[in-house]
Amino acid sequence: MGQGSFWNERYAHTGYAYGTIPNAYLKEKAAGLAAGTILLPAEGEGRNAVFLATQGWETYAFDQSVEGGNKALLLAAQNDVEISYTVSEVENIRYPEKKFDALALIFAHFPGADRRTYHRKLSSFLKPGGHLIIEGFSKNHANYQQLNPKAGGPRDLTMLYDLEELKEDFNDFEFTEAAEQQVTLSEGEFHQGEASVIRIFAVKK
Repeated sequence: MGQGSFWNERYAHTGYAYGTIPNAYLKEKAAGLAAGTILLPAEGEGRNAVFLATQGWETYAFDQSVEGGNKALLLAAQNDVEISYTVSEVENIRYPEKKFDALALIFAHFPGADRRTYHRKLSSFLKPGGHLIIEGFSKNHANYQQLNPKAGGPRDLTMLYDLEELKEDFNDFEFTEAAEQQVTLSEGEFHQGEASVIRIFAVKK
């Protein structure tokens, strides 16, 4: 099963796989920023994009899943906000360079061989002085997955994050926060329990 088919199947159900409330780290960091334009790659069913739109952000999102896009637009309508949502693979997505005030990669895991290329492409869409917010599973998260399948995350170790690799991917940023942390997730059905994540808050030079 291809990745697109996997996500379409996961998002085809009535409920929201990762819930409808925003990621806690994204919510915390966005609260300290002036609302502007933000891009959310691999945004799935739209929980983060819709929340940010309710906070006054001009929100752009994309994901490879048609079903995810449909759910995101439904959630936006239920919250009386508009979001710009594109169904696209990351390699095909196009935005003007230096368009966005913020870029948020929330559990946006890409194949290891392509990760750096994709991250640098996405960062090109961010304005100098723009903010980068990342939360994703670290390579140590594989230990938590073995203990608790509901912890979530890719099973492909190459798709899990390494802090030093991420710093190199985004080497034209100044890092305010960059750390691996153990957290307890409660995001819908598929992010539940103890997890090892990497959290980054940075500014593009």
